[in-house]
Amino acid sequence: MNAVVATAIEPSSEPTSERLRITEIFLSLQGEARDAGWPTVFVRLTGCPLRCLYCDTAYAFHGGEWVGIDDIVATVAGHGVRHVCVTGGEPLSQKRCIQLLKKLCDEGWIVSLETSGAIDIGDVDARVSRVVDIKTPGSGEVERNRWENIALLTAHDQVKFVICSREDFDWARAVVKEHALDTRCDVLFSPSHGQITPRELADWIVAEHLPVRFQMQLHKQLWGEEPGR
Repeated sequence: MNAVVATAIEPSSEPTSERLRITEIFLSLQGEARDAGWPTVFVRLTGCPLRCLYCDTAYAFHGGEWVGIDDIVATVAGHGVRHVCVTGGEPLSQKRCIQLLKKLCDEGWIVSLETSGAIDIGDVDARVSRVVDIKTPGSGEVERNRWENIALLTAHDQVKFVICSREDFDWARAVVKEHALDTRCDVLFSPSHGQITPRELADWIVAEHLPVRFQMQLHKQLWGEEPGR
């Protein structure tokens, strides 16, 4: 965790029913999706039931500290920005994440949730922009996709595909078409670092005239693999 941008996490004395296990809370720029470029507080919850082959946050699988929801909200408020992103790991693997998201919305922040799509998103507050990562075959976790989530998506939400190969691209293109995803919400295609080049993916999107948005991870271009950035 980078000392410049990360906030020290103190164990909470609040009741267990009001706590979440937190890996880190830090201020950075949002690196992807609709709000890319905005100064954003990231609340990274600990734990994930998936093991994607390209995962870059394996350090959030275990450990962390139990922190009260009110303490989390106070830490977010201390950074003085409008955008908050709740991420992981898989944040929805902790049931009390739903309470945190509602509290953040009630306090007036612009809130997004980064989720694998393997867990039901139906209880997430409608004010939250749900960024659902549909797992491609190249992720190694395609069987974990919860397809029932697609019917719950609205224009306020976003769907992301991390593309590892041409086969992944063709698979994702078919999913977008089959479910008319572009008529439901923003659809984002990202290149998996080290597996395909950004230019390859960009050329494929243009050649196929896909109704999707190409994106790269801005934070990795700026800070590489440094945790807490």
